[in-house]
Formats: sequence, C-alpha cells, structure tokens
Amino acid sequence: MAAFVYEGVLLFGVLMTAGLLFSGLTQQRHALQGKTGLQAFLWVVLAIYFTAFWSRGGQTVAMKAWHLRLVSADGTPVPQWRALLRFGLAWLWFVPAWATAHFAGLQGGAGFGLAMLVGVLGYAALTGLRQDRQFVHDALCGTRVVDWRPAMSASAKWWHL
Repeated sequence: MAAFVYEGVLLFGVLMTAGLLFSGLTQQRHALQGKTGLQAFLWVVLAIYFTAFWSRGGQTVAMKAWHLRLVSADGTPVPQWRALLRFGLAWLWFVPAWATAHFAGLQGGAGFGLAMLVGVLGYAALTGLRQDRQFVHDALCGTRVVDWRPAMSASAKWWHL
C-alpha cells in the first residue's frame, strides 16, 4: 500500500505535465472543454508509463523505492503485452468503488472520496484471502509482485561493514 500511495504522488507530476501538454496542443481554454479527450489522453499516458516500466525491468520509480518488482507468474520478466493486460486489469482497484459511488448518486466531495477509500482498501484486503497474497488482477494476468533487492556491489559492501 505504501508503494501504491507513493506511486500516486509521483503520478500527480506526470499527469499534471501531460495535462499541460494536452491543453497547450489543443488550445484548451476551459477545464471542461475537451474533458473526454483529456481523460482519454491521460489514460494513454498512464498506460504507456506503467507498460514501459513493467516491461523494462519490472519496476516503476515507486516500486524501486519499496524494493518491489513485477514478474510473470513463473518468475521471468514481464512481456509488454502482459504489462498492458495488467494495466487494464489493475483498474479493478477503482471500478467497483466508482460504480458504487455512481449508483449511490455521489458525484464528488467527501462521500465520493470515502467510497473510493473503502473500495481501494477492500480490494487490497482481498489479498488476505489468497494463499500467495497476490492481487486479483495479478492472478488474472499471470503476474506477481515480489520483494526484490539488488545485489550489493563490492564497494557498497565495504561501506556497510
């Protein structure tokens, strides 16, 4: 969960930059002008971000900070198609909470935020029901998140004596 929160902080900067680029390129003058196009563009930016990091080394910046790595179920590196599939299935974190908030008539504010928080925490809690402690979307797309610490170089070992 710590890596999840840290990823959100990092993505704030990525999405702000992408939004600025979109608004400049489309001459967007109002936040609601081209809203659907902006949302689609940001979704593509997120897909590229996660797919690129997961298929090239298995780690986003936040995952590196928390010593986590994404691998295929057999422990091999994740191919790009599987990383893209995982990106799509990872929306299971949010979709049930969004649907619940929508059907409950929550449009924003504290009620919507609470619905999202409960939904995300509930989804995370599902890992406790699985023997391998992996997320549902990882089981569905054949990936897993593992603890990974890089091997120390000889010079780094010397400093840790």
